[in-house]
Amino acid sequence: MTKEILILDGGMSREIVRLGGQLRQPEWSALALMETPDIVRQVHAEFVAAGADIITTNSYALVPFHIGEARFRKDGLNLARLSGRLAREAADACTERKVQVAGCLPPIFGSYEPQRFDPSRVQDYLSVLVEGLDASVDIWLGETLSLIAEAQAVIDATAKTQKPVWISFTLEDSGAAIASGRARLRSGETIAAAAEWALASGVAALLFNCSQPEVMRAAVAEASAAARRANTPMLVGVYANAFEPRPDTVRANEVLRGVNSRLTPQLYARFASQWVEAGAAIVGGCCGIGVSHIHHLAATLKHGRPAATRR
Repeated sequence: MTKEILILDGGMSREIVRLGGQLRQPEWSALALMETPDIVRQVHAEFVAAGADIITTNSYALVPFHIGEARFRKDGLNLARLSGRLAREAADACTERKVQVAGCLPPIFGSYEPQRFDPSRVQDYLSVLVEGLDASVDIWLGETLSLIAEAQAVIDATAKTQKPVWISFTLEDSGAAIASGRARLRSGETIAAAAEWALASGVAALLFNCSQPEVMRAAVAEASAAARRANTPMLVGVYANAFEPRPDTVRANEVLRGVNSRLTPQLYARFASQWVEAGAAIVGGCCGIGVSHIHHLAATLKHGRPAATRR
């Protein structure tokens, strides 16, 4: 590859399980912050060792849906601080190169559910996460957002920190969406609208995440073309998930979804190479994309060679 590619980390939850931590609903990955924070730190460290340039705080599940309203009010700030500190410690422990920390700001009212977004309440929750994470992070990452209004809320929540903001939208990835060859946000909003908003808002990067790999290339290509036309330094990135397809009758937040074992590190790296060809400058992994995937991804995209086998 001729251009510099930034490597993001992968999904946290399955790596927590691999290292002996517990994962259950409703707490999801927040449970490890409460019970086994050393495992969270170890996951971060393994992603750094695999080649990640940016690691993401384990704050995705620090929302009332997962930990409950009362616990969020009581413990949310301290849990956010802990998630930031664990990532910062892992990043700073790397003496060979600079590793940055991205502060995860999740969809407050539920993944893949744009209809639940409440603009009158969102800042009440985002402000807690921003306060808790601010001391530890280099970049803000609003991720798995389903509609543009969610992204604008992240911009508003982080404005006073004056840190770069990356926004990552999740895409419709039904069988019909994959077959169409066209990409759109889960809200139905177009990639063109998302890119226009991102360029006007001055975000440092526009990404797409937590959708199946097959839908990503079209979004990356359209967003990259918009950035080129605008002649701006906005980066485009992508990090897909490895989930098995979700039935329409099952909410994204309700069950532990299975992972597609066919999406090997080698296959994922082939998808990633296509995304880079389409204009991506940031590549990583979301749910189910583990340390071995990121190791192979970094070796392939940064060094142009396949990685040695790694657990």
